[in-house]
Amino acid sequence: MSTCLCFVLFSLSAWAQDVPGDYQDLLKFLDRKGDFKAGVLKVNVPRNDLKMTIQGVPTPTPFGFGGWLALTKTPDGSDIMMGDLVLLQDEVNPVMSALLDNGIEVTALHNHFFWDEPHVYYMHVHALGKAADLARHVKPALDLIGHVAPPAPVAMAAGGTPLDTEKLAKIVGQPGEQSGTVFKITVGRDDLAMKDRGAVINARMGLNTWAAFVGTQEDAAIAGDIAMLEGEVTPVLKTLRKNGIDVVAIHHRMIEEQPLVIFLHYWGRGPAERLANAFKAALGELGKGAPAHDHVGSK
Repeated sequence: MSTCLCFVLFSLSAWAQDVPGDYQDLLKFLDRKGDFKAGVLKVNVPRNDLKMTIQGVPTPTPFGFGGWLALTKTPDGSDIMMGDLVLLQDEVNPVMSALLDNGIEVTALHNHFFWDEPHVYYMHVHALGKAADLARHVKPALDLIGHVAPPAPVAMAAGGTPLDTEKLAKIVGQPGEQSGTVFKITVGRDDLAMKDRGAVINARMGLNTWAAFVGTQEDAAIAGDIAMLEGEVTPVLKTLRKNGIDVVAIHHRMIEEQPLVIFLHYWGRGPAERLANAFKAALGELGKGAPAHDHVGSK
């Protein structure tokens, strides 16, 4: 019996010793559990606080609601961090802002289920740096999970000044089209010169960025889609969040396209001119080229 106990204790000790010291420090700093296998530290970020159901069927956390971060070493001793965070709708944009403000990239945002209650989204993250820096920079976002109060819904006010579509088009610098109560501005990405089997893929084929406005000048809503190169994603996300616009999805649409294009969907509410200026600012981040990934902690 004592021999078995010694073997178990030795195995646990050996496992702990196999975990690099900086990864042990990261787990302690984040106050998270994890394991180290195949050269990868897996940090657990489960949503045990949520009582999930899908079509009314109770679904435990391991069924698909266990968020995570993973780190592994690069040849130069830095760390690559990737992960998938499970977030309520109200947590998505506060967590996104906390990540972006601290040099962590957001690379995808989507759902995994239909009919889930409460409705959750999955946010993929990426960063390069030293483990200690990555821990320090990701912690503010992790600390928000489970602690974001949902905003009270506010109905649109009756009356108000009709949308000044000429002014909105002038702000954006692009013409638009009226469809009922909706004014929509569409901007193609002809600068990408994309082709599929020799056919030109243009704005009419979906390679475009657009904004739709509804409401009044004083109280409007904006929704749309932005087509981005990989290097444009983070600058556009930062610009939208800085201007109070919520990001609701990040994904790609095509396979084998050259260059790779990422699309994001967004939503905002407020005075129409402010929303138009926010969209214009996001447009301003397109076509600048693709900067290299930031190295967290190097700034």
